[in-house]
Amino acid sequence: MTATRGVTLSESQKQFFSEQGYLLGLPAIYSRDDMDALNTELPRLLALLQPGETSKDIREWHETSRYLYDIVMNPQVHDLVEGILGPNFYCWASSFFVKEPHAMATVGWHQDAYYWPMHPQHSVTVWLAFDDADEENGAMQIIPGSHKAGLIKHRRSAETDSVLSLELEHGTFAEDTAVSLCLKAGQASLHDDRAVHGSPANPSSRRRAGFTIRYSSTEVENDLSVNPNFKAYLCRGEDTYRLNPIGKVPTERFARPPFRAVSIEEAGVDPEKVHEQR
Repeated sequence: MTATRGVTLSESQKQFFSEQGYLLGLPAIYSRDDMDALNTELPRLLALLQPGETSKDIREWHETSRYLYDIVMNPQVHDLVEGILGPNFYCWASSFFVKEPHAMATVGWHQDAYYWPMHPQHSVTVWLAFDDADEENGAMQIIPGSHKAGLIKHRRSAETDSVLSLELEHGTFAEDTAVSLCLKAGQASLHDDRAVHGSPANPSSRRRAGFTIRYSSTEVENDLSVNPNFKAYLCRGEDTYRLNPIGKVPTERFARPPFRAVSIEEAGVDPEKVHEQR
């Protein structure tokens, strides 16, 4: 991959993230040639999916695939994350969100932290664009400042085109203020784990693929009774808390984990009860 200069967030960028819950306009992490190379290899990862699975089932595969591990441990990504979380943080999750051309599935309005059995809430998601993402092909949208409201109760609905069955009700936030996170391939956005966000369908003839990476400050603890397969990969600084199991560095270029990562709702756990216990 092409070596590019790391970027340190300015004080104004840090302030914007603190107030709005997201950050755009960052220099590209990967060049266009780098992204072409990553996209050329992506089919080898997708080939590991089993019958009935889709790209959204590629969760935590950085634990076994060096292809993804090298992305989540990219120092240029860590430079951005450090500007939000501080000097001590780890990576614990990653996933793919691929919207094929003319795909009508959506991602309903939600907060990431609602799905995560983790405390305290001090995490950030990096959304790396594998393709150009814009309003035409279903770019992610975010509600500025929504992270300041804390966690909002989600509802379960089967009458939705969303890939999520738990989502926020319309009217619980200012939907008309939504901002589209438009990115060029190789660019990334950052968003707070409590920020309300979602994405529309992709009626265009272009694919929209994004790779999300979750990072948390080292004082954030996962509830192993809910997510027993949780693994932390220290990215920067020291882990003086030692609250979470440490993951092993993968050696194979492409390999799937021996288990399938599941969300709180897939595990049959009521998120409301998990958060009430905190």
